[in-house]
Amino acid sequence: MRSCAPASTAGPVPAPEAVSARMFPALRESTETYLDSASTTQKPQAVIAAVQGYLSSRTANAGRGGYAWATTLSREIEQVRGRMAEFIGADPDEVVFTGGSTAGLNAVALSWGLANLRDGDEILYSPRDHASNVYPWVQLRQILAGFGRTIRLVPYRISALGEADIEDILAKAGPRTRLITVGHLHHVFGALSTLEELRGRIDPAIALCFDCSQSGGHLPVRVDELDADFAVFAAHKMFGAPGTGVLYCRRRRHAELSPFLPGGNSGVSLDDRGLHAGPMPRLLEGGTHNIPGILALGAALEVLGEIGLGTIHSHNRALTQRLIAGLRPVPGLDFRPGPAYAPCETGYGIVSFTLHGIGANDLGFVLGELGFLVRTGAHCVPGESEDEDSVRVSTHIYNTFDEIDRFTDCVATIAEEVA
Repeated sequence: MRSCAPASTAGPVPAPEAVSARMFPALRESTETYLDSASTTQKPQAVIAAVQGYLSSRTANAGRGGYAWATTLSREIEQVRGRMAEFIGADPDEVVFTGGSTAGLNAVALSWGLANLRDGDEILYSPRDHASNVYPWVQLRQILAGFGRTIRLVPYRISALGEADIEDILAKAGPRTRLITVGHLHHVFGALSTLEELRGRIDPAIALCFDCSQSGGHLPVRVDELDADFAVFAAHKMFGAPGTGVLYCRRRRHAELSPFLPGGNSGVSLDDRGLHAGPMPRLLEGGTHNIPGILALGAALEVLGEIGLGTIHSHNRALTQRLIAGLRPVPGLDFRPGPAYAPCETGYGIVSFTLHGIGANDLGFVLGELGFLVRTGAHCVPGESEDEDSVRVSTHIYNTFDEIDRFTDCVATIAEEVA
């Protein structure tokens, strides 16, 4: 089980309270406690400045004009690409800028899946993952059916710890399996799935796809160590701006990709036979980039580097354990799968639960009225899933132990009132 790996360490950095006060303006302006970082993280001043700077000074389009405003932006975008590549253990030509994780996973389905899957091929997936890692494969199956190709979506189980069930995957992987897709850090259960146990036990030609929306910016993620063929990241969940993401495409898969979003500034060529794929990553980047979003991502990566992913990881781990310890004695409280059931102290900043006597949405409303901002509901898990609505608490470097203690005391008081 990967979850029991020891937390990473890092050198001395400011205390979380100091980090919050200095870097995150929205938190300075609010008396509420933000516990919904799995939905989106707060934005540091450097990220805000990057967006404002582009919109207010030397606004231009990148990759087109030959004048200094445009060429400078082109260089800056490629610098962010290189920084992101280093951040995840990739090469720059393997880093594609997208509109977000959802756009990245759809790009894999439409650029890789349409071109490579044949009648009878299979994709292994979890129906309890985020809808963004379920619906693209369902749509791909529907599109291929229209062309006379039938592919199978084979569901695998999630363990009581909230992780991908490796033995179930092994039992279901077969000679027609072409892709295994997994949420690296589950957005509801807060459990880490690396698929490391599959190595040497499945056909190495099977593509591995990781949804790193929750893990990116929260703990060190190395696509080379994951042995990933595809991986997606959401900038807005790693201090960046909404509408920007990254798709990692391993170089060995580049020849298997067809053009995606062909149009202006896309990596394709045209002759009387049609469109021809050009070099990566432009092959998947047609149209104008989300320039302020990419610049904001560059600023976010600098902030993450300044704080240290090891420090963020360790802090979230400690907050998770404090949260579980505070909630465990609450009568009528049931934890969803995840770190509360782990045989050792673990945690990545996400804990979900239900409380007898009050629905999750009503509980979330009450907590919000009392100043605690949490996510409630099905959390974008597809409707056919077995998972019920729950309250999800998700933390980051700007949260404190005092906030967690006040939150658990509040839940305990509510539990007494609804018992």
